[in-house]
Amino acid sequence: MDTATPARIDRRSLTGRDFIETIEWSVAELDETLAVAAELKAARKAGKPTRLLVDKTIYLLFLDKSTRTRNAFETGMTQLGGHAIFLDSDKTQVSHGETPQDTANTLSRFGEGIAIRHDLAPYEGNVWMREVAKHATIPLINMQCDVDHPTQTIADLMTLREQRGGDLRGLKVAMTWAFAPSYARPLSVPQGVATLFPRFGMDVVLAHPPGFELMPEVLEAAQAAAAAGGGSITFAPSMEEAFEGADVVYPKSWGRLDAFGEGSTALAESADYSDWICDERKLALASPEVLYMHCLPADRGREVTDAVIDGPHSIVWDEAENRMHTAKALMALTMGGYA
Repeated sequence: MDTATPARIDRRSLTGRDFIETIEWSVAELDETLAVAAELKAARKAGKPTRLLVDKTIYLLFLDKSTRTRNAFETGMTQLGGHAIFLDSDKTQVSHGETPQDTANTLSRFGEGIAIRHDLAPYEGNVWMREVAKHATIPLINMQCDVDHPTQTIADLMTLREQRGGDLRGLKVAMTWAFAPSYARPLSVPQGVATLFPRFGMDVVLAHPPGFELMPEVLEAAQAAAAAGGGSITFAPSMEEAFEGADVVYPKSWGRLDAFGEGSTALAESADYSDWICDERKLALASPEVLYMHCLPADRGREVTDAVIDGPHSIVWDEAENRMHTAKALMALTMGGYA
């Protein structure tokens, strides 16, 4: 079974690997990544340098905005002794139609790694990213696409292990939609949770209003991964039902798959479900020791109340910090820090 304790792998075997979806890495490889992240976090706390990528460069190409991801990678690369270069796609030739192939070939001649965020165009971002990876001769890390947000969910997994120990089997995780009127968020976080957590034996309950379904092919892959990993994926019609007895709640907004190009129209329709908010009443339905998670940014007062996100059950700042430690681990492993 996929959740059996795997043998430790040789870290050098991950040199040059792409990290596009967590489902493409084995449990052993993900475990090793988390082990590296924990080591780097401990070293940082102890004030010990971890200059594993001295004089190496990674290019961070963003086709969407970022706070945590960009700063996690930039700060993390500095701590590893290398350099991260931020590329706003609007300021590059990508905005003029340069092909993924030509972008990949150019950056591969300059540096040692590429990381890309391309998440707001369903059925485009992951495909475009893979075309870059196909032609690149250096590793590519997915900083969020339309399908998965692997650097977020691996940080989430690290945070849960810190809070609940290494064996997470049987943990009930309520991954639910929540109302947020600011903009249509990608589906990649709930999809990433569905494809990762059950592989470690967790039971994920998905809940959302009608019309906010996830990509069917991603759910199919997630179900297969859950069966192999000993976890499960089930569905609930409401936030309340999903929260019932949950050990972890992860309520966040995402857009309608069929309406990302419709902007304000889709957001107006989501207002019909403004009662999908994580408040103290709903949180009380969960386990007394429930953990509240969110990838951030959270739409306070819409997705979640201040009392919950700032309360004793919230671990959102631990998640945010672990974004940096896991980013460092991924860069160090894929870019030859242990070769």
